Amino acid sequence: MQKDCLRRFLFQDSGVRGEWVNLRSSWQALKEKHRYPAAVQQQLGQAMAAVAMLSATVKFKGSMIMQVQGDGKMRALVAQCTHDRKIRGMARFEPEIESCKPDEIYGKGRLVLTIESEGAEPYQGIVPLGGQNLAAVLQNYFSQSEQLKTRLWLYADEFQSAGLLIQELPSQEEHKADWERIEMLADTVTEREMLTLPCEDMLYRLFNEEKVMLYEPEGVLFRCSCSLAKLENTLYSLGRSAMEDILKERDDIEVECEFCNHQYRFDKVD
Repeated sequence: MQKDCLRRFLFQDSGVRGEWVNLRSSWQALKEKHRYPAAVQQQLGQAMAAVAMLSATVKFKGSMIMQVQGDGKMRALVAQCTHDRKIRGMARFEPEIESCKPDEIYGKGRLVLTIESEGAEPYQGIVPLGGQNLAAVLQNYFSQSEQLKTRLWLYADEFQSAGLLIQELPSQEEHKADWERIEMLADTVTEREMLTLPCEDMLYRLFNEEKVMLYEPEGVLFRCSCSLAKLENTLYSLGRSAMEDILKERDDIEVECEFCNHQYRFDKVD
């Protein structure tokens, strides 16, 4: 079973591409930084699988950030992946999320997808939540912003997270029948298959009569990008007077990274 890797594949002569991802050690490393309840783990795990796959659909050098903000029990969810497949994520939620209904998890709000790439202005796309699950929201995003037929299947449990994505290639109107056939086949995938089968076995189970080109695996790992220098710049931007006011009341300033829970301390000398 391939773990912590992303696989791209192409349906030859059909105008459709796809991606598969499985996160295990990277998912466990992320979870170790937080004690999230099961309902939050499921949503964050799906988001991590999704952003890893989305990062492979465009060319950039930097990071892709997916933010979900709503008025439901999940107040905010952030998933980030760099161009070289380093992931991190975090969630803010209400205690009642464990007992809420599925449509109450996110409620009404928006999903924001931001690409920060070296030497280019940040790109940002926004789509409303509408109480849907994460896969449906992302499918709506691609339909509106990219105008490309896209389907996602996202699953996560306490051990791992996994995702499957299929997407039509640009200007492939003549392959409408191919898309419908491949989408129908992909829609038979089960949660158990996604979480237990290696990529090759799953693709064979779903598409054994299709011509599929499978590319080499790309490793995915958990890595937080916080640093002392970044936190120093953040404090510096607040201004000297603001820092001095805080230090009148306490001996040092504590800053905690919400992604990895690492604590940074700055005293008066700093």
